[in-house]
Amino acid sequence: MPVYAYKGVNASGRSTKGFVDAESERIAQTRLRRDGIYLTEIAESAKRGAAPAQTKSSSPTVSFDFLRRISGTDLAIATRQLATLIGAGIPLIEALSALGEQVENSRLKGVIGSVRDRVNEGASLADAMEASGPFEDLYISMVRAGEAGGALEQVLERLADYLESSVRTKNKVVSILLYPAMMFLVAVGVVIVMVTVVLPQITQLLTSLDRPLPFYTVAVINGSNFMREWWWAIVALLGLGFVGFRILVRNEAGRRRFDAFRLRVPVFGKVIRQLAIARFTRTLSTLLAGGIPIVRSLDISKHVAANVVIADAIETAKDSITEGSTVAAPLRASGHFPPLVTHMVDVGERSGELEPMLAKVADTYDEQVENSVTRMTALLEPVLILVMVGIVMVIIMSTLVPLLELTSAIQ
Repeated sequence: MPVYAYKGVNASGRSTKGFVDAESERIAQTRLRRDGIYLTEIAESAKRGAAPAQTKSSSPTVSFDFLRRISGTDLAIATRQLATLIGAGIPLIEALSALGEQVENSRLKGVIGSVRDRVNEGASLADAMEASGPFEDLYISMVRAGEAGGALEQVLERLADYLESSVRTKNKVVSILLYPAMMFLVAVGVVIVMVTVVLPQITQLLTSLDRPLPFYTVAVINGSNFMREWWWAIVALLGLGFVGFRILVRNEAGRRRFDAFRLRVPVFGKVIRQLAIARFTRTLSTLLAGGIPIVRSLDISKHVAANVVIADAIETAKDSITEGSTVAAPLRASGHFPPLVTHMVDVGERSGELEPMLAKVADTYDEQVENSVTRMTALLEPVLILVMVGIVMVIIMSTLVPLLELTSAIQ
């Protein structure tokens, strides 16, 4: 019968290791879990006394776990599971060990293992998460407040709700934009094929006629020749433009100008503003409901808006709070928040119901974002079709007209 060497954490939270005889690794895990041991490592051992840490392999393996990102969905599910385990009365270290076994994302599994080890060494859960990553400031601040107030389960539930809501909004927007994006890529691919493959063959026939060509035919032929001969320069310019744009937005002044420009863009600027307000209000509501002081909550939530101009207005509101004023007044004075937002914030402050008011604002603007994006894509689809048809028609007409003229001259 195989012998398995293991490492784990027992019911008292202490590290333990040893050996167990079992028909398979799954049976060994079940037996140890029944004995109150939560595994961190298990491997088949050739003999007793062998180290359980490593299993030998006949060929080297390469791990790409560092390339795997931790999605919002994975983090939301893990947060909900941890809240459930803690709510069931399971000690924190055991809950983290059990969570590590349930998580499928290998990178998140490693992060949870690191958090568990730091907590086992005496660190608080918030400090362990801050040292292990990839938890955001919002997440860590709420966990810290939950630990201090003895309401960790409730805080984790609120965090799971917040993460799930953010994922739902993002998935809705992505699903709406996916079809127009695919249409655009197909249109670009069709034009490239026609200009670089089909048109050169027709060009040879037209030039062999030794007849004057219309100006639009000459323009299309010259454009096709330019793309085929200087495609590398076009690619290089696009690459340089992308690099230059990245450098610009990393500069504080450049990022501020770019964010201000985004808010002024017709149609799209309105959607960007709505999305920033929805993120800000939902985050602020979640933080305040989690017991985070309002000044700290404003400082965290301004980064979630992902717009420097909006963040500056929130920073002004934070300074106003420290001076004994209200949140609504500086938001209204900034001119970047619609009257609906400032009015509901004002009512929430005066009634002491700021958190639910902010949650209602977030729900309203999430719905507005979805509706706005749906309307935009409904208009974008026929526009893309018309543009693609127009380009194809120009190419066809520029080649067909000379051939028709030649045919009529022969007759």
